[in-house]
Amino acid sequence: MKSFVNPLLAFAAPLLILLAIFACLQREGSDRLQALPALFVGTGLMISGALGRSNRRKKLLLAIRKNDQSPNL
Repeated sequence: MKSFVNPLLAFAAPLLILLAIFACLQREGSDRLQALPALFVGTGLMISGALGRSNRRKKLLLAIRKNDQSPNL
């Protein structure tokens, strides 16, 4: 199992999204566009993490099923 070095790193993407939303609310006009890259990066990191977890879980389930079907010696 992976050792988790910095627990604050888990909050980086959600905090980036919150920061982008807060910056978007504080700015007016075309200055709001400056907050969009942070929003996109945070959202992309969250989606990437969810897809990676899903793939790892699927592979683990397939490995468990494969081992269960093999004959016990």
